[in-house]
Amino acid sequence: MKTPFGARARLGVLAAPVWRRLSGPAQWRLARLRQHTFLVYAGGVVQDEQGRILLLRHRLWPAYRAWGLPGGYVNAGERLEDGVAREVREETALEVEVTVPPLHVAGGFRHRVEAYYAARVVGGQLDLDAGEILEARWWPPDALPDAMSPRLRAVLASLDLSRG
Repeated sequence: MKTPFGARARLGVLAAPVWRRLSGPAQWRLARLRQHTFLVYAGGVVQDEQGRILLLRHRLWPAYRAWGLPGGYVNAGERLEDGVAREVREETALEVEVTVPPLHVAGGFRHRVEAYYAARVVGGQLDLDAGEILEARWWPPDALPDAMSPRLRAVLASLDLSRG
């Protein structure tokens, strides 16, 4: 898999160590500069025909919880499912079809809402955004990586992912 290494990717490589050194409250304050009221995160639970989940190892996340779903913050005025499709495309170059309603909705840290949607690949070729993503892998739901947020692990465990 070829990963382009353009200006955005170089910026991500340079910014990642600084971002990881910031404390959680400092990271939160910086994120709040962009969104003044609350943050809405939308994540895609993308499964392949074998029922495995696509997880990404994120450059900006600490090593102990580096693996997570493709997803990110929704833009103002953007539908949540459109935000999932956009984030998956930006991070992986995959085109997905997002199903509604969400699989799971939760209150996150402080003023953050999290929504998780099922998504299936309908096009594109896996090509990672090197500025944000270090690696992508398909994981069986019962064998998720250790370096993953316990909160996300609990969300995935609560979902009926048997359909694939």
